Amino acid sequence: MEDPNRKIWIMQYLLLLSAACFISQLYASDDQLYESFDDNFEGRWIVSEKQDYTGVWKHEKSEGHDDYGLVVSEKARKYAIVKELEELADLKDGTTVLQYEVRLQNGLECGGAYIKYLRPQSSGWIAKEFDNESPYTIMFGPDRCGATNKVHFILKHKNPKSGKYIEHHLKFPPSVPSDKLTHVYTAILTPDNELRILVDGEEKKKANFLAEDDFEPSLIPSKTIPDPDDKKPEDWDERAKIPDPDSTKPDDWDEEAPMEVEDDEAEKPEGWLDDEPEEVDDPEATKPEDWDDEEDGEWEAPKIDNPKCTEAPGCGEWKRPMKRNPAYKGKWQPPLIDNPSYKGIWKPQEIDNPEYFEVEKPDFEPIAAVGIEIWTMQDGIVFDNILIASDEKVAESYRESAWKPKFEAEKLKQKEEETTESDGLKGVQKVVFDNLYKVADLPFLGEHKVKVLDLLEKAEKQANLTIGILASIVVIFFSIFLKLIFGGKKKPAAVVAETKKTEVAESSNKEGSSEEKEEQNEDAAAAPTRRRTTRRDN
Repeated sequence: MEDPNRKIWIMQYLLLLSAACFISQLYASDDQLYESFDDNFEGRWIVSEKQDYTGVWKHEKSEGHDDYGLVVSEKARKYAIVKELEELADLKDGTTVLQYEVRLQNGLECGGAYIKYLRPQSSGWIAKEFDNESPYTIMFGPDRCGATNKVHFILKHKNPKSGKYIEHHLKFPPSVPSDKLTHVYTAILTPDNELRILVDGEEKKKANFLAEDDFEPSLIPSKTIPDPDDKKPEDWDERAKIPDPDSTKPDDWDEEAPMEVEDDEAEKPEGWLDDEPEEVDDPEATKPEDWDDEEDGEWEAPKIDNPKCTEAPGCGEWKRPMKRNPAYKGKWQPPLIDNPSYKGIWKPQEIDNPEYFEVEKPDFEPIAAVGIEIWTMQDGIVFDNILIASDEKVAESYRESAWKPKFEAEKLKQKEEETTESDGLKGVQKVVFDNLYKVADLPFLGEHKVKVLDLLEKAEKQANLTIGILASIVVIFFSIFLKLIFGGKKKPAAVVAETKKTEVAESSNKEGSSEEKEEQNEDAAAAPTRRRTTRRDN
């Protein structure tokens, strides 16, 4: 006789086995695709054989991790690789979640890191010839180059009237994170026509597929369009205003009156040196020994600013300054009046749009394969954990278990590196400033020492001004260095005489502040500007 307990045990075992199978099937249905790249991609992913796509894909670890990914290995190349799904992913019913990770290990100056979700091959493509013309349903992911910096979401939707597939770009998409960490990008398509874009699990954009302002062009075309055959009539007048034909120029309107006239009230400043030229021959200049009058012409001394003019209001012939002419009116123009023939800005008439349609839901094409087809100037781009699921919680669980630990570890390492670099930079800055202070103590700086020390103190305290201030100090050092090598200019006789006169007056009077004496000495030391000797044209 058969043991009844054994029957009960068998029944329980079968029930547990059935429940396990049901649960496994339930979760398996949630993951329509999950690619972790733990195993080598060869044999499962197909690399395009098109000759333009010379970039080599590699199965490598992400820097600092034991986690493998699909890696872009070369700069300035086109890449194309595709994986076919075992079953079509239907986007028409229920929720669809598209998610994957990207790490830009060397940054992204110009290139893409997006994924294309391809239509069935019956639409006209084969895996070995995957390229930028292969038909896709959705393109999603980062793209950056020049002014472009966005997380693309592009839907290719078939117009049921025309049969054409139109690209509909998400307006105002989120930007691409600018660091070199692993980021996870998620697109959630819900049955109520809603689209949500998440970056690192945080919602960055929400849109509606049927909303007029969320996609460019909008999924639902306009009901009417301008008639392409309509033409503007020849007598159509678009001028809102016209010159008054009955208006005449006033008799007292002088079109010849100048815009400016001499200021009759101006007076010549006292001390103006009428007989002194603004420039004089350099008294210290000498004719070069190799100057040949026959070949080079008669030698003339170079000109310098007349030292007498520096103390006077001006030199040479005095002329009255110009002022605006109160009688100036310019060229007369008739006033504008409303145009009695004005009909407005012409537009072609509207006609019914033959491609207009209405739908309650987008007619999504199913996803048959996942492809990466990019051109990029950077290498080291890592793709990982590519997921297509029908449950948001599944995507969230992968973010928590697969992405977040990597991201947190990378953030911690980045922070440590930034701290190290900052400490190293402070050490370098200290060495630079210590040496600059030593140079500032050298005697050759003379009266510039105080100015240099003041600039150094400002540079130390205000980090944002450090580079500009250090550049100023370098200019000062260089100027003094040139002066030491080539020597300063001799003082003009007039200035020397004035200096002596001032010194005698100061010694006899013994009054005045030290600042005033310094200013006088600086004025006396100022030499007229030399001009480079040139040879006169014959």
